[in-house]
Amino acid sequence: MATMTHDNTAQRLRAGLLCAVVSASSFGLSGSLARGLMNAGWSSASVVVVRVLVAAAVLAPIAVVQLRGARDLLRRNASLITAYGLFAVAGTQLAYFNAVAHMQVGVALLIEYTAPVAVVGWLWLRHRQRPGAATVLGAALGMTGLILVIDLHSGLAASGVGIAWALAAMIGAAAYFLLSAQGDGTLPGTVLAAGGLLLGGLALLAAGAIGIVPLHATTNPVVFQHITVSWWLPVLTLGTITAALAYVSGIAATRLLGSRLASFVALFEVLAALAFAWALLGESPRPVQLLGGALILVGVITVRRDETTPDHADPATRPSQA
Repeated sequence: MATMTHDNTAQRLRAGLLCAVVSASSFGLSGSLARGLMNAGWSSASVVVVRVLVAAAVLAPIAVVQLRGARDLLRRNASLITAYGLFAVAGTQLAYFNAVAHMQVGVALLIEYTAPVAVVGWLWLRHRQRPGAATVLGAALGMTGLILVIDLHSGLAASGVGIAWALAAMIGAAAYFLLSAQGDGTLPGTVLAAGGLLLGGLALLAAGAIGIVPLHATTNPVVFQHITVSWWLPVLTLGTITAALAYVSGIAATRLLGSRLASFVALFEVLAALAFAWALLGESPRPVQLLGGALILVGVITVRRDETTPDHADPATRPSQA
């Protein structure tokens, strides 16, 4: 019996890590594709709106089949889907857009990507899950690596308003991991992603309609390092790969690994973004960024070791709440 439990735990861990890496890599591709569209005349908000609505359209038929007419399932989870769409999708994006309007992009990203620390703090306060020494060490290594990867060469100047918006984006990112692990055990991840993306996209459209974020797009060709493509190709890729696949695999990863470990593995998104920027935009990573990537990897491995200790395991990974 003990051997079977150990095998199931190991399989769950492997599957969760695979989903987490797929999610982080998919999310990491979005930055380079979005940069190409923005260089072609798109606003950043328009890129995000199209991205999440295309993803919702891709996932909706699958979600309908999975529901099989079970409307009561949607009613029971309506608050979760709404919170996911408004906070994890729309809220995070709106807060980030407003943050970069008042501060450097690197500083805004650095604040937003402290979300794993917020997740650890919430699990400690809400579920009495005090982080072990390995988690604290892994968090320190991961955050140090993040600072090096982002490489804040442009300085640390920022306004109080910008910091407030960046902190709001961080809370939204933390909510993404915490909400992804929720549900009554019967709500498929695809349904949660489809519903959340649809609500989030509509909320962003409403924000654009009242002037909170600028919405404009073009049909100009999109130029990358060695190739020029029609505008619809990066739009389709953004919706299917960097949103639909990214959110569904991210929800699966969080349910398998728990919010804490999944949030740290998600730091690989920064490394994937560097790799895709190198391939598509010709932006070569600097040595200090490679060092930061190594520290993030060590930090994730350290946190993973702590997650295998029963006293420190994330409540979402325990059998009673699986």
